[in-house]
Amino acid sequence: MSVSDLFSMLKELEQSSPVSPLQKILLLTDGSVTNLLEVVAGERIEVHTLAQQVVRADPAEAADLGIGAGDLINFRVVDLVGAESRRTYVHAVSHTPLDHLEPEFRDDLMAADIPIGRILQRYHMETRREIRDIRPIRADRDLSGTFDVPAESVLFSRRYAIIHDQKPLIFIEEIFSPALWEGVSISGQAGAPLPVPAEDLSIRVEAPSRLHLGLIDMHGGLGRVDGGIGITLMNPCTGIEVKRGEDLTVTGGTPEVHRRVLDAARKVLDTAGIRGGAAITVKRSMPQHTGLGSGTQIALATGAAISKLYTLDLSVRRIAAIVGRGGTSGIGTAAFGHGGFILDGGHSFGLHGEKHGFAPSAASSTVTPATICARLPFPEAWKIVLAIPNRGTNVEGADEVDIFRDYCPVPLADVRQICHEIMTRMLPGIAEEDLALFADAVNAIQTLGFKKVETGLQDPVVPALIRELKQAGAACAGLSSFGPTVYAITDGDLAGITRAAAETFGEQGGEVIVTRGRNYGAVY
Repeated sequence: MSVSDLFSMLKELEQSSPVSPLQKILLLTDGSVTNLLEVVAGERIEVHTLAQQVVRADPAEAADLGIGAGDLINFRVVDLVGAESRRTYVHAVSHTPLDHLEPEFRDDLMAADIPIGRILQRYHMETRREIRDIRPIRADRDLSGTFDVPAESVLFSRRYAIIHDQKPLIFIEEIFSPALWEGVSISGQAGAPLPVPAEDLSIRVEAPSRLHLGLIDMHGGLGRVDGGIGITLMNPCTGIEVKRGEDLTVTGGTPEVHRRVLDAARKVLDTAGIRGGAAITVKRSMPQHTGLGSGTQIALATGAAISKLYTLDLSVRRIAAIVGRGGTSGIGTAAFGHGGFILDGGHSFGLHGEKHGFAPSAASSTVTPATICARLPFPEAWKIVLAIPNRGTNVEGADEVDIFRDYCPVPLADVRQICHEIMTRMLPGIAEEDLALFADAVNAIQTLGFKKVETGLQDPVVPALIRELKQAGAACAGLSSFGPTVYAITDGDLAGITRAAAETFGEQGGEVIVTRGRNYGAVY
């Protein structure tokens, strides 16, 4: 595209909204937007990955990338956010053909929250940006929440391809809010943080998802029950924003998410004896009823936000008890509070115990969260692939309660073998960063105890995914909680594993997310 074409686009853009010199630089730069933002905003810029999955290119995406329709591409949605102000400066959507990337570059792109420009610099790749268009767009409900502007506000969009070896490497759309930069000068302001008006102050919480690798003891013969092992994930995440209000209101998200948020907020406000309300916006939510802990995280995020908004100083365990989470597994609560690889010790069991029967967390709201017995950092080099099939079985409500009643207690021999695997292979594998040792334990527990029950109740696509992901090179694979999410862990190439997942889904399809362990909890 010629310079005159770009100038013509800018003139058309100015008809919809004033365009400052700074905004023109951001829209036309051939360099790193992240570096520019850090200089102008005066703070470190973080990449918050909202979505990342392997999908098949539709005809329009294929044309942008010079590939065939149906070819596998990495679909990535991120926000560039100020580390201190928590402002969202840029919302970006990218499409990348998997076959155009070297393995190391592909792994960084798919498994890390690293700006694309810095990944290019890391691998010394000679590239250029070919701008395809610059245009005004109107903020829909999601974008109005992202940039904290009214719906239908004018936003600026630029779409461009990153060209390497004469072919498109990545196609990106970046969206900016002109309102964010009003009154910001280029000269004399470099390094000065953007002011935050008092009326815009709010509480934002980002809560992680988690893998639940399995319940340890669903026999109860030694006077304890439950116990769990899990891994905190970098993505997907739950994000909410809360401001004070006269009434309790929720916007964004699905009706079910609304119900969960309102329920958690009311419980915290009522427990604290607060008559005030809150305006809660769901910025992003993870897939529901897929085995990633969405219910616990949205409840804890809401409770934590209300606690901070009204300076209640509630601990995470106290919030969990108030909102009724953690009554079977303590993994979700610990993931929210601390992150990492987690092992909890379950609950006392029997006539005089905390629990008198076998029941899921949703039916154990009066039981306190389990005590955490071990927490270890999850190795940075290990990557995690999530395969979420559309035709998997979603277990919730009364069905979940019935399963605990009908299939417990599990054989004592299975419980003993699970404990053996955890103590002699899983924990040492994590501590010593020995993936083969850790993976042997994960693979073994898929056929033991309550995990065997969970897997056996799933659609046949689930065991097929577990089998195919291991055959494609994953060190281990298993079912998270009741599923239907299947996870695979590797320290090698991701392409074969993600391709195997997409192919195993079949015509019903599904979602593939590449992520990694998260060694810290919720951010707020």
